[in-house]
Amino acid sequence: MNLKNQIQRTDLEYGTVFLVDKPLEWTSFDVVAKIRGILRQVLKVRKHKVGHAGTLDPRASGLLIVCTGKMTKKIHLYQDMPKEYTGTITLGGTTPSYDLEMPVDKVFPVEHITPEKMDRARRSLMGEILQEVPLYSAVKVGGRRLYDWARKGEEVILKSRHVFVHEFEIDIQNFPNIGFRIVTSKGTYIRAIAHDFGRLLNSGAYLSELRRTKIGEYSVDDAWSLEELTEALWRSNLSEKTDDNGDYS
Repeated sequence: MNLKNQIQRTDLEYGTVFLVDKPLEWTSFDVVAKIRGILRQVLKVRKHKVGHAGTLDPRASGLLIVCTGKMTKKIHLYQDMPKEYTGTITLGGTTPSYDLEMPVDKVFPVEHITPEKMDRARRSLMGEILQEVPLYSAVKVGGRRLYDWARKGEEVILKSRHVFVHEFEIDIQNFPNIGFRIVTSKGTYIRAIAHDFGRLLNSGAYLSELRRTKIGEYSVDDAWSLEELTEALWRSNLSEKTDDNGDYS
């Protein structure tokens, strides 16, 4: 694991693992593509394997584990680890995508919602739960992404999946904006958790903010910013060209 220390060219040639703090509005693929492009130039190769261990939506920030070279064979190990997220659930409305990718389409009352009801809803979403995959997601059905079906208004039968919520804490001080911290198994849609939270309260809810803070024991606190990692990768290229006297060969 490459944790903000000097990057060695030998590691890049073999393959390494980076913790990256994905910025907002970047897709996970955007991050992978940027790192791949730099590595191809630094290593002077036409191809170099780069992949990530768990997609983050463009409107989510936080920890993305990026594997390169021969370390891409270990991606599944990181994918299987529990994930920790923090963020905000906004009560009183719904969106078709369950988050802010699409505008609010329905408004619901929130006056009847009490702290006790929110706590019951929180507890009912812990442990093993059956979760419906959001229609606006990248899961493939019949060879097509679900969001392709949804955007064309075509009907599709959605399958539910069993997921596990290890921890779920809420902060109701800014009601109807509910802060949360959640630890889940792989494959859990946090925006579906938000949607179900609103449904259990006889209201509506959508995910208005999300940040992934941990994957297993790995924390976003130890992650590179994309700018820092880009600079470090280019520095590894320059250091390789410098001899002991500081002269470029």
